[in-house]
Amino acid sequence: MERKDLLYLGAFALLLFLFGSWLMPVTDPVESNYVETAKEMIAAGDYLSPRIFGNYWYDKPILFYWELIAAFQLFGMSDFAARFFPALFAVAGVLMTYGFGTKLYGRRAGIFSAVILALSVEYWYLAHAIITDMTLWVTVSLTLMSFYQGYETGKGRYYYLAFAAAAVAVLTKGPIGLALPGLVILVFLAWQHCLGMLLSRHMAGGLILFLIITGIWYLPMYLLHGGDFIDTFLGVHNALRATVAEHPRNSVWYYYLLVFLAGFFPWSLVAVPAFCKRLVRRELCWPVEEKERFLIVWALAVFVAFECMASKYMTYTFPYMMPLAVLMGRYFAEHAKLFARMAAGMALVYFALLVAILPVVMPMDSGRDTAAALKRMATPQTEVLTYGVRYPVSIAYYSGLVPKRLVPTEEDIEKARPQKMSWTATNIMPFASIEKLDLSRATIILTDFDNRDKLGKDVPGFWQEVAETDAYCIYQLMPGREDGREDMVTGRTGAKSDVLRDWPKVLLERWSGARE
Repeated sequence: MERKDLLYLGAFALLLFLFGSWLMPVTDPVESNYVETAKEMIAAGDYLSPRIFGNYWYDKPILFYWELIAAFQLFGMSDFAARFFPALFAVAGVLMTYGFGTKLYGRRAGIFSAVILALSVEYWYLAHAIITDMTLWVTVSLTLMSFYQGYETGKGRYYYLAFAAAAVAVLTKGPIGLALPGLVILVFLAWQHCLGMLLSRHMAGGLILFLIITGIWYLPMYLLHGGDFIDTFLGVHNALRATVAEHPRNSVWYYYLLVFLAGFFPWSLVAVPAFCKRLVRRELCWPVEEKERFLIVWALAVFVAFECMASKYMTYTFPYMMPLAVLMGRYFAEHAKLFARMAAGMALVYFALLVAILPVVMPMDSGRDTAAALKRMATPQTEVLTYGVRYPVSIAYYSGLVPKRLVPTEEDIEKARPQKMSWTATNIMPFASIEKLDLSRATIILTDFDNRDKLGKDVPGFWQEVAETDAYCIYQLMPGREDGREDMVTGRTGAKSDVLRDWPKVLLERWSGARE
Protein backbone atom coordinates (compact mmCIF):
# COMPACT_ATOMS: atom_id res chain seq x y z
CA MET A 1 0.00 0.00 0.00
CA GLU A 2 1.12 3.54 -0.75
CA ARG A 3 1.07 6.08 2.08
CA LYS A 4 -0.06 8.83 -0.27
CA ASP A 5 -2.98 6.67 -1.38
CA LEU A 6 -4.11 6.32 2.23
CA LEU A 7 -3.75 10.06 2.75
CA TYR A 8 -5.74 11.05 -0.33
CA LEU A 9 -8.44 8.42 0.15
CA GLY A 10 -8.77 9.32 3.83
CA ALA A 11 -9.14 13.02 3.06
CA PHE A 12 -11.66 12.27 0.30
CA ALA A 13 -13.71 10.03 2.60
CA LEU A 14 -13.65 12.52 5.49
CA LEU A 15 -14.93 15.27 3.23
CA LEU A 16 -17.55 12.98 1.70
CA PHE A 17 -18.92 11.69 5.02
CA LEU A 18 -18.46 14.57 7.46
CA PHE A 19 -19.21 17.65 5.38
CA GLY A 20 -22.68 18.99 6.10
CA SER A 21 -23.44 16.51 8.88
CA TRP A 22 -24.24 19.42 11.22
CA LEU A 23 -27.16 20.30 8.93
CA MET A 24 -28.79 16.88 9.27
CA PRO A 25 -31.12 16.62 12.30
CA VAL A 26 -31.71 13.39 14.17
CA THR A 27 -34.65 11.62 12.53
CA ASP A 28 -37.40 9.26 13.67
CA PRO A 29 -38.03 6.41 14.10
CA VAL A 30 -34.58 4.79 14.42
CA GLU A 31 -31.82 7.36 14.88
CA SER A 32 -33.62 9.06 17.74
CA ASN A 33 -33.73 5.85 19.82
CA TYR A 34 -29.93 5.70 19.90
CA VAL A 35 -29.27 9.34 20.76
CA GLU A 36 -31.98 9.46 23.43
CA THR A 37 -30.58 6.31 25.03
CA ALA A 38 -27.05 7.72 25.08
CA LYS A 39 -28.37 11.00 26.50
CA GLU A 40 -30.19 9.22 29.33
CA MET A 41 -27.17 7.04 30.09
CA ILE A 42 -25.06 10.17 30.50
CA ALA A 43 -27.71 11.79 32.71
CA ALA A 44 -27.92 8.67 34.89
CA GLY A 45 -24.14 8.24 35.05
CA ASP A 46 -24.70 4.59 34.01
CA TYR A 47 -22.45 3.55 31.14
CA LEU A 48 -23.30 -0.15 31.29
CA SER A 49 -27.08 -0.52 30.98
CA PRO A 50 -28.81 1.20 28.02
CA ARG A 51 -31.98 2.98 29.08
CA ILE A 52 -34.69 5.07 27.50
CA PHE A 53 -37.61 6.93 29.11
CA GLY A 54 -36.33 5.68 32.44
CA ASN A 55 -36.61 2.01 31.41
CA TYR A 56 -33.80 -0.40 30.70
CA TRP A 57 -33.55 -0.92 26.95
CA TYR A 58 -32.11 -4.17 25.58
CA ASP A 59 -32.52 -3.49 21.87
CA LYS A 60 -28.80 -3.43 21.00
CA PRO A 61 -25.49 -4.12 22.79
CA ILE A 62 -23.38 -1.38 24.26
CA LEU A 63 -20.69 -0.40 21.76
CA PHE A 64 -22.64 2.06 19.62
CA TYR A 65 -23.96 3.79 22.72
CA TRP A 66 -20.38 4.15 23.94
CA GLU A 67 -19.51 5.75 20.61
CA LEU A 68 -22.34 8.28 20.99
CA ILE A 69 -21.46 9.01 24.61
CA ALA A 70 -17.82 9.63 23.65
CA ALA A 71 -18.85 11.93 20.78
CA PHE A 72 -21.27 13.89 23.00
CA GLN A 73 -18.57 14.39 25.60
CA LEU A 74 -16.04 15.46 22.96
CA PHE A 75 -18.21 17.79 20.86
CA GLY A 76 -21.30 18.45 22.96
CA MET A 77 -24.78 17.10 22.32
CA SER A 78 -25.09 18.15 18.69
CA ASP A 79 -26.13 16.71 15.33
CA PHE A 80 -22.49 16.72 14.23
CA ALA A 81 -21.45 14.73 17.31
CA ALA A 82 -24.21 12.16 16.78
CA ARG A 83 -23.01 11.50 13.21
CA PHE A 84 -19.28 11.64 13.96
CA PHE A 85 -18.46 7.99 14.68
CA PRO A 86 -20.50 6.48 11.81
CA ALA A 87 -18.53 8.78 9.48
CA LEU A 88 -15.24 7.88 11.17
CA PHE A 89 -15.91 4.15 10.84
CA ALA A 90 -16.91 4.71 7.21
CA VAL A 91 -13.53 6.32 6.54
CA ALA A 92 -11.83 3.33 8.15
CA GLY A 93 -13.90 1.03 5.94
CA VAL A 94 -12.79 2.83 2.78
CA LEU A 95 -9.12 2.48 3.78
CA MET A 96 -9.62 -1.19 4.67
CA THR A 97 -11.17 -1.83 1.26
CA TYR A 98 -8.23 -0.15 -0.44
CA GLY A 99 -5.83 -2.35 1.52
CA PHE A 100 -7.71 -5.58 0.86
CA GLY A 101 -8.28 -4.80 -2.82
CA THR A 102 -4.61 -3.91 -3.24
CA LYS A 103 -3.53 -7.16 -1.61
CA LEU A 104 -5.77 -9.26 -3.86
CA TYR A 105 -5.59 -7.48 -7.21
CA GLY A 106 -3.00 -4.69 -7.06
CA ARG A 107 -2.85 -0.99 -6.22
CA ARG A 108 -5.00 0.27 -9.10
CA ALA A 109 -7.83 -2.15 -8.30
CA GLY A 110 -7.50 -1.28 -4.62
CA ILE A 111 -7.99 2.43 -5.27
CA PHE A 112 -10.95 1.79 -7.53
CA SER A 113 -12.49 -0.59 -4.97
CA ALA A 114 -12.26 2.04 -2.23
CA VAL A 115 -13.84 4.77 -4.35
CA ILE A 116 -16.58 2.43 -5.58
CA LEU A 117 -17.47 1.59 -1.99
CA ALA A 118 -17.41 5.20 -0.80
CA LEU A 119 -19.68 6.41 -3.60
CA SER A 120 -22.21 3.57 -3.39
CA VAL A 121 -25.60 4.87 -2.25
CA GLU A 122 -26.04 2.53 0.71
CA TYR A 123 -22.51 3.07 2.01
CA TRP A 124 -22.82 6.84 1.72
CA TYR A 125 -26.17 6.74 3.49
CA LEU A 126 -24.97 4.56 6.37
CA ALA A 127 -21.85 6.71 6.77
CA HIS A 128 -24.25 9.47 7.85
CA ALA A 129 -26.89 7.40 9.66
CA ILE A 130 -26.97 7.22 13.46
CA ILE A 131 -27.36 3.45 13.60
CA THR A 132 -25.13 0.46 14.34
CA ASP A 133 -24.66 -0.83 10.80
CA MET A 134 -21.46 0.97 9.83
CA THR A 135 -19.67 -0.19 12.97
CA LEU A 136 -20.93 -3.72 12.36
CA TRP A 137 -19.80 -3.58 8.72
CA VAL A 138 -16.27 -2.54 9.63
CA THR A 139 -15.87 -5.15 12.37
CA VAL A 140 -17.36 -8.01 10.31
CA SER A 141 -15.20 -7.01 7.33
CA LEU A 142 -12.11 -6.89 9.54
CA THR A 143 -12.98 -10.35 10.88
CA LEU A 144 -13.14 -11.87 7.41
CA MET A 145 -10.14 -9.99 6.03
CA SER A 146 -8.01 -11.07 9.01
CA PHE A 147 -9.14 -14.67 8.69
CA TYR A 148 -8.21 -14.74 5.00
CA GLN A 149 -4.82 -13.26 5.77
CA GLY A 150 -4.27 -15.97 8.38
CA TYR A 151 -5.48 -18.66 6.00
CA GLU A 152 -3.12 -17.48 3.28
CA THR A 153 -0.03 -16.89 5.43
CA GLY A 154 -0.55 -19.45 8.20
CA LYS A 155 0.31 -16.82 10.83
CA GLY A 156 -1.72 -17.27 14.01
CA ARG A 157 -1.89 -13.58 14.95
CA TYR A 158 -4.36 -12.94 12.15
CA TYR A 159 -6.78 -15.51 13.59
CA TYR A 160 -6.60 -13.79 16.96
CA LEU A 161 -7.28 -10.46 15.27
CA ALA A 162 -10.28 -12.03 13.49
CA PHE A 163 -11.77 -13.28 16.76
CA ALA A 164 -11.14 -9.92 18.46
CA ALA A 165 -12.92 -8.10 15.61
CA ALA A 166 -15.80 -10.58 15.82
CA ALA A 167 -16.08 -9.90 19.54
CA VAL A 168 -16.38 -6.16 18.86
CA ALA A 169 -19.04 -6.96 16.24
CA VAL A 170 -20.98 -8.95 18.86
CA LEU A 171 -20.69 -5.98 21.22
CA THR A 172 -22.14 -3.88 18.41
CA LYS A 173 -25.16 -5.90 17.28
CA GLY A 174 -25.27 -9.23 19.07
CA PRO A 175 -24.70 -12.86 17.96
CA ILE A 176 -24.88 -11.99 14.26
CA GLY A 177 -21.42 -10.43 14.67
CA LEU A 178 -19.98 -13.95 15.05
CA ALA A 179 -22.58 -16.02 13.20
CA LEU A 180 -22.32 -14.12 9.91
CA PRO A 181 -18.52 -14.23 9.42
CA GLY A 182 -18.56 -17.75 10.89
CA LEU A 183 -20.94 -18.87 8.13
CA VAL A 184 -18.73 -17.34 5.43
CA ILE A 185 -15.63 -19.01 6.88
CA LEU A 186 -17.36 -22.38 7.27
CA VAL A 187 -18.63 -22.44 3.65
CA PHE A 188 -15.26 -21.28 2.29
CA LEU A 189 -13.28 -23.90 4.22
CA ALA A 190 -15.75 -26.60 3.14
CA TRP A 191 -15.23 -25.55 -0.50
CA GLN A 192 -11.48 -25.68 0.01
CA HIS A 193 -11.70 -29.06 1.82
CA CYS A 194 -9.95 -27.48 4.82
CA LEU A 195 -12.52 -27.87 7.61
CA GLY A 196 -9.82 -29.43 9.79
CA MET A 197 -8.38 -25.93 10.22
CA LEU A 198 -11.22 -25.18 12.64
CA LEU A 199 -9.57 -27.53 15.16
CA SER A 200 -6.24 -25.71 15.21
CA ARG A 201 -4.86 -24.27 18.44
CA HIS A 202 -5.13 -20.74 17.02
CA MET A 203 -8.87 -21.18 16.60
CA ALA A 204 -9.20 -22.40 20.18
CA GLY A 205 -7.09 -19.52 21.48
CA GLY A 206 -9.04 -17.03 19.38
CA LEU A 207 -12.31 -18.34 20.77
CA ILE A 208 -11.05 -17.80 24.33
CA LEU A 209 -10.06 -14.23 23.41
CA PHE A 210 -13.53 -13.72 21.91
CA LEU A 211 -15.22 -14.86 25.14
CA ILE A 212 -13.04 -12.59 27.26
CA ILE A 213 -13.81 -9.49 25.17
CA THR A 214 -17.56 -10.10 24.90
CA GLY A 215 -17.72 -10.97 28.60
CA ILE A 216 -16.71 -7.40 29.44
CA TRP A 217 -20.33 -6.36 28.86
CA TYR A 218 -22.53 -9.44 28.51
CA LEU A 219 -21.54 -10.99 31.84
CA PRO A 220 -22.24 -7.88 33.98
CA MET A 221 -25.51 -7.34 32.13
CA TYR A 222 -26.66 -10.87 32.90
CA LEU A 223 -25.62 -10.57 36.53
CA LEU A 224 -27.47 -7.25 36.89
CA HIS A 225 -30.61 -7.91 34.87
CA GLY A 226 -30.86 -11.69 34.64
CA GLY A 227 -33.78 -13.16 32.73
CA ASP A 228 -35.18 -9.82 31.55
CA PHE A 229 -31.99 -9.15 29.61
CA ILE A 230 -31.90 -12.66 28.10
CA ASP A 231 -35.61 -12.74 27.22
CA THR A 232 -35.66 -9.31 25.59
CA PHE A 233 -32.23 -9.09 23.98
CA LEU A 234 -31.78 -12.68 22.80
CA GLY A 235 -35.48 -13.59 22.69
CA VAL A 236 -37.18 -10.61 21.04
CA HIS A 237 -34.39 -8.76 19.27
CA ASN A 238 -32.60 -11.82 17.90
CA ALA A 239 -34.69 -15.03 17.91
CA LEU A 240 -38.03 -13.33 17.23
CA ARG A 241 -36.51 -11.09 14.57
CA ALA A 242 -35.21 -14.16 12.74
CA THR A 243 -38.47 -16.12 12.91
CA VAL A 244 -41.32 -13.57 12.85
CA ALA A 245 -41.39 -10.65 10.39
CA GLU A 246 -41.47 -7.31 12.17
CA HIS A 247 -42.61 -5.62 8.95
CA PRO A 248 -44.46 -8.25 6.87
CA ARG A 249 -44.71 -5.97 3.82
CA ASN A 250 -40.95 -6.45 3.30
CA SER A 251 -41.17 -10.25 3.33
CA VAL A 252 -41.03 -10.80 -0.41
CA TRP A 253 -38.39 -12.87 -2.22
CA TYR A 254 -37.18 -9.98 -4.37
CA TYR A 255 -36.73 -7.48 -1.52
CA TYR A 256 -32.95 -7.80 -1.28
CA LEU A 257 -32.57 -7.75 -5.05
CA LEU A 258 -34.15 -4.30 -5.03
CA VAL A 259 -31.92 -3.33 -2.12
CA PHE A 260 -28.88 -4.38 -4.16
CA LEU A 261 -29.94 -2.39 -7.22
CA ALA A 262 -30.54 0.75 -5.18
CA GLY A 263 -27.85 0.33 -2.53
CA PHE A 264 -25.00 -0.47 -4.94
CA PHE A 265 -26.05 2.29 -7.35
CA PRO A 266 -24.53 3.51 -9.66
CA TRP A 267 -22.24 0.48 -9.95
CA SER A 268 -25.18 -1.93 -10.12
CA LEU A 269 -25.97 -0.33 -13.51
CA VAL A 270 -22.75 -1.90 -14.76
CA ALA A 271 -22.65 -5.06 -12.64
CA VAL A 272 -26.08 -6.39 -13.63
CA PRO A 273 -25.69 -6.02 -17.45
CA ALA A 274 -22.17 -7.47 -17.28
CA PHE A 275 -23.42 -10.48 -15.32
CA CYS A 276 -26.36 -11.02 -17.69
CA LYS A 277 -24.08 -10.74 -20.70
CA ARG A 278 -21.76 -13.43 -19.36
CA LEU A 279 -24.76 -15.57 -18.44
CA VAL A 280 -26.20 -15.39 -21.96
CA ARG A 281 -22.83 -16.19 -23.51
CA ARG A 282 -22.37 -19.08 -21.06
CA GLU A 283 -19.08 -17.61 -19.87
CA LEU A 284 -19.85 -18.08 -16.20
CA CYS A 285 -17.85 -20.76 -14.44
CA TRP A 286 -16.89 -21.75 -10.93
CA PRO A 287 -13.92 -19.68 -9.74
CA VAL A 288 -10.60 -21.45 -9.44
CA GLU A 289 -8.56 -18.89 -7.52
CA GLU A 290 -8.90 -18.96 -3.73
CA LYS A 291 -9.29 -15.20 -3.43
CA GLU A 292 -12.15 -15.09 -5.90
CA ARG A 293 -13.84 -18.02 -4.18
CA PHE A 294 -13.57 -16.23 -0.85
CA LEU A 295 -15.11 -13.01 -2.18
CA ILE A 296 -18.00 -14.84 -3.87
CA VAL A 297 -18.74 -16.95 -0.78
CA TRP A 298 -18.63 -13.79 1.34
CA ALA A 299 -21.18 -11.99 -0.83
CA LEU A 300 -23.52 -14.94 -1.45
CA ALA A 301 -23.50 -16.24 2.13
CA VAL A 302 -24.57 -12.84 3.44
CA PHE A 303 -27.34 -12.57 0.87
CA VAL A 304 -28.69 -16.10 1.41
CA ALA A 305 -28.49 -15.88 5.21
CA PHE A 306 -30.65 -12.79 5.43
CA GLU A 307 -32.96 -13.97 2.67
CA CYS A 308 -33.81 -16.88 4.99
CA MET A 309 -34.63 -14.61 7.94
CA ALA A 310 -38.25 -13.60 8.53
CA SER A 311 -37.55 -9.91 9.26
CA LYS A 312 -36.06 -8.04 6.34
CA TYR A 313 -34.40 -4.63 6.56
CA MET A 314 -32.58 -2.60 3.97
CA THR A 315 -29.30 -2.64 5.92
CA TYR A 316 -29.13 -6.34 6.76
CA THR A 317 -27.27 -7.39 3.60
CA PHE A 318 -24.88 -4.43 3.86
CA PRO A 319 -21.85 -6.67 4.75
CA TYR A 320 -21.71 -7.98 1.17
CA MET A 321 -20.64 -4.52 0.03
CA MET A 322 -16.92 -5.17 0.66
CA PRO A 323 -16.50 -8.17 -1.70
CA LEU A 324 -18.74 -6.53 -4.30
CA ALA A 325 -16.62 -3.37 -4.24
CA VAL A 326 -13.39 -5.36 -4.60
CA LEU A 327 -14.75 -7.42 -7.51
CA MET A 328 -16.01 -4.28 -9.23
CA GLY A 329 -12.70 -2.54 -8.55
CA ARG A 330 -10.93 -5.27 -10.49
CA TYR A 331 -13.42 -4.81 -13.35
CA PHE A 332 -13.12 -1.01 -13.49
CA ALA A 333 -9.33 -1.17 -13.36
CA GLU A 334 -9.69 -2.01 -17.06
CA HIS A 335 -12.43 0.59 -17.71
CA ALA A 336 -10.95 3.71 -16.17
CA LYS A 337 -12.80 6.29 -18.30
CA LEU A 338 -16.23 4.89 -17.48
CA PHE A 339 -15.25 4.70 -13.82
CA ALA A 340 -14.09 8.34 -13.76
CA ARG A 341 -17.34 9.61 -15.28
CA MET A 342 -19.53 7.63 -12.90
CA ALA A 343 -17.47 8.58 -9.84
CA ALA A 344 -17.48 12.28 -10.69
CA GLY A 345 -21.22 12.22 -11.31
CA MET A 346 -21.99 10.57 -7.97
CA ALA A 347 -19.69 12.96 -6.09
CA LEU A 348 -21.62 15.91 -7.54
CA VAL A 349 -24.94 14.27 -6.65
CA TYR A 350 -23.88 13.80 -3.02
CA PHE A 351 -22.64 17.38 -2.80
CA ALA A 352 -25.98 18.66 -4.10
CA LEU A 353 -27.86 16.45 -1.63
CA LEU A 354 -25.84 17.76 1.30
CA VAL A 355 -26.06 21.44 0.49
CA ALA A 356 -29.49 21.75 -1.11
CA ILE A 357 -31.81 18.81 -0.44
CA LEU A 358 -31.24 17.05 2.87
CA PRO A 359 -31.26 20.20 5.05
CA VAL A 360 -34.79 20.85 3.76
CA VAL A 361 -36.16 17.30 3.61
CA MET A 362 -34.76 15.70 6.76
CA PRO A 363 -36.54 18.02 9.24
CA MET A 364 -39.81 16.54 7.96
CA ASP A 365 -38.83 13.28 9.70
CA SER A 366 -37.40 14.97 12.76
CA GLY A 367 -38.85 16.60 15.85
CA ARG A 368 -36.03 19.16 16.19
CA ASP A 369 -38.08 22.19 15.14
CA THR A 370 -41.12 20.93 17.02
CA ALA A 371 -39.02 20.51 20.15
CA ALA A 372 -37.85 24.12 19.87
CA ALA A 373 -41.47 25.27 19.65
CA LEU A 374 -42.47 23.12 22.64
CA LYS A 375 -39.68 24.52 24.79
CA ARG A 376 -41.08 28.00 24.22
CA MET A 377 -44.67 27.18 25.14
CA ALA A 378 -44.51 24.26 27.61
CA THR A 379 -43.48 24.05 31.24
CA PRO A 380 -42.32 20.94 33.12
CA GLN A 381 -45.91 20.55 34.35
CA THR A 382 -47.42 20.61 30.85
CA GLU A 383 -48.79 17.29 29.62
CA VAL A 384 -47.47 16.62 26.10
CA LEU A 385 -49.36 14.03 24.05
CA THR A 386 -49.09 12.60 20.55
CA TYR A 387 -52.14 11.64 18.52
CA GLY A 388 -52.28 9.46 15.40
CA VAL A 389 -48.55 9.71 14.63
CA ARG A 390 -45.49 7.51 14.89
CA TYR A 391 -44.02 8.15 18.31
CA PRO A 392 -41.44 10.99 17.95
CA VAL A 393 -38.49 10.06 20.17
CA SER A 394 -36.51 12.91 18.61
CA ILE A 395 -38.80 15.42 20.34
CA ALA A 396 -37.85 13.96 23.71
CA TYR A 397 -34.17 14.09 22.74
CA TYR A 398 -34.19 17.71 21.59
CA SER A 399 -36.60 19.16 24.16
CA GLY A 400 -36.21 17.08 27.32
CA LEU A 401 -40.01 16.77 27.36
CA VAL A 402 -41.30 13.19 27.05
CA PRO A 403 -44.61 13.02 25.13
CA LYS A 404 -47.16 10.35 25.94
CA ARG A 405 -48.72 8.26 23.20
CA LEU A 406 -52.48 8.87 23.27
CA VAL A 407 -54.72 5.83 22.71
CA PRO A 408 -58.51 5.49 23.09
CA THR A 409 -58.84 3.42 26.29
CA GLU A 410 -56.92 1.95 29.21
CA GLU A 411 -57.49 -1.46 27.68
CA ASP A 412 -55.57 -0.32 24.59
CA ILE A 413 -52.67 0.67 26.81
CA GLU A 414 -52.55 -2.79 28.35
CA LYS A 415 -52.57 -4.40 24.91
CA ALA A 416 -49.70 -2.20 23.76
CA ARG A 417 -47.48 -2.67 26.81
CA PRO A 418 -44.27 -4.73 26.35
CA GLN A 419 -44.77 -8.50 26.52
CA LYS A 420 -42.30 -11.36 26.28
CA MET A 421 -41.54 -12.73 22.80
CA SER A 422 -43.74 -10.10 21.17
CA TRP A 423 -43.03 -7.03 19.10
CA THR A 424 -44.85 -5.01 21.77
CA ALA A 425 -41.51 -5.24 23.61
CA THR A 426 -40.48 -2.16 21.63
CA ASN A 427 -43.38 -0.09 23.06
CA ILE A 428 -41.47 1.43 25.93
CA MET A 429 -42.78 4.96 25.50
CA PRO A 430 -45.26 6.34 28.09
CA PHE A 431 -48.98 6.10 27.28
CA ALA A 432 -52.15 8.03 28.10
CA SER A 433 -55.78 7.24 27.30
CA ILE A 434 -58.49 9.51 25.94
CA GLU A 435 -61.01 8.14 28.44
CA LYS A 436 -58.92 9.39 31.37
CA LEU A 437 -57.77 12.67 29.85
CA ASP A 438 -57.59 15.47 32.45
CA LEU A 439 -59.16 18.51 30.75
CA SER A 440 -58.24 20.78 33.65
CA ARG A 441 -54.50 20.32 33.14
CA ALA A 442 -52.29 22.33 30.77
CA THR A 443 -52.00 19.99 27.78
CA ILE A 444 -50.45 20.05 24.32
CA ILE A 445 -51.19 17.55 21.57
CA LEU A 446 -48.91 16.87 18.60
CA THR A 447 -50.44 15.43 15.45
CA ASP A 448 -49.78 15.52 11.73
CA PHE A 449 -51.65 17.06 8.83
CA ASP A 450 -53.49 13.84 8.00
CA ASN A 451 -54.92 13.41 11.51
CA ARG A 452 -55.73 16.98 12.48
CA ASP A 453 -59.38 16.65 11.41
CA LYS A 454 -59.84 13.49 13.47
CA LEU A 455 -58.50 15.19 16.57
CA GLY A 456 -61.62 17.27 17.18
CA LYS A 457 -63.88 14.26 16.69
CA ASP A 458 -62.01 11.72 18.83
CA VAL A 459 -60.54 13.83 21.65
CA PRO A 460 -62.80 15.85 23.98
CA GLY A 461 -62.01 19.47 24.82
CA PHE A 462 -61.35 22.59 22.78
CA TRP A 463 -57.99 22.44 21.04
CA GLN A 464 -56.47 25.51 19.45
CA GLU A 465 -53.70 25.21 16.91
CA VAL A 466 -50.80 27.27 18.20
CA ALA A 467 -47.97 26.29 15.84
CA GLU A 468 -46.98 24.23 12.83
CA THR A 469 -43.58 22.81 11.97
CA ASP A 470 -42.32 20.79 9.03
CA ALA A 471 -43.61 17.57 10.57
CA TYR A 472 -46.30 18.36 13.15
CA CYS A 473 -49.32 20.48 14.05
CA ILE A 474 -49.25 21.62 17.68
CA TYR A 475 -52.57 22.01 19.50
CA GLN A 476 -53.07 23.45 22.97
CA LEU A 477 -56.00 22.67 25.26
CA MET A 478 -58.06 25.80 25.99
CA PRO A 479 -59.84 25.21 29.34
CA GLY A 480 -63.25 26.76 29.81
CA ARG A 481 -64.10 26.73 26.12
CA GLU A 482 -67.03 24.74 24.81
CA ASP A 483 -66.32 21.34 23.29
CA GLY A 484 -66.93 20.81 19.61
CA ARG A 485 -65.07 20.46 16.33
CA GLU A 486 -66.82 23.46 14.84
CA ASP A 487 -65.02 25.81 17.23
CA MET A 488 -61.58 24.37 16.67
CA VAL A 489 -59.05 26.91 15.46
CA THR A 490 -56.96 25.71 12.53
CA GLY A 491 -54.04 27.19 10.72
CA ARG A 492 -52.46 26.56 7.35
CA THR A 493 -53.38 23.55 5.26
CA GLY A 494 -50.01 21.81 5.35
CA ALA A 495 -46.48 22.84 6.21
CA LYS A 496 -44.77 20.03 4.30
CA SER A 497 -45.99 21.24 0.94
CA ASP A 498 -45.04 24.80 1.89
CA VAL A 499 -41.51 23.69 2.76
CA LEU A 500 -41.02 21.88 -0.53
CA ARG A 501 -42.44 24.80 -2.50
CA ASP A 502 -40.26 27.38 -0.72
CA TRP A 503 -37.16 25.22 -0.40
CA PRO A 504 -34.62 27.94 -1.43
CA LYS A 505 -35.84 30.18 1.38
CA VAL A 506 -35.99 27.30 3.85
CA LEU A 507 -32.49 26.15 2.83
CA LEU A 508 -31.08 29.63 3.47
CA GLU A 509 -32.70 29.63 6.92
CA ARG A 510 -31.21 26.21 7.73
CA TRP A 511 -27.68 27.28 6.74
CA SER A 512 -28.04 30.56 8.64
CA GLY A 513 -29.19 28.68 11.72
CA ALA A 514 -26.27 26.25 11.45
CA ARG A 515 -23.77 29.12 11.30
CA GLU A 516 -25.30 30.69 14.39
